[in-house]
Amino acid sequence: MSTQDNNFLEKKSDKPTHTIRKKHWTGKRSEYELLGVAWQRDDGGLYIKLHGTQVIDGGFYAFPNKDETTTQGGQ
Repeated sequence: MSTQDNNFLEKKSDKPTHTIRKKHWTGKRSEYELLGVAWQRDDGGLYIKLHGTQVIDGGFYAFPNKDETTTQGGQ
């Protein structure tokens, strides 16, 4: 593991910067299921932590958190 990876893991306790969601269609409406959270990395990438053991068919979205008070259960 590189020094950059070690530094990121030490910072990981900070609040997530993004929520990870998957779009589901229910009739004519769409809903977003929370899959996990993500942290913005210094190199521009995202570290993504998914919750549970779901199988993801297709893609998912990474939405930036709107404020610093958003938690893992928020949008």
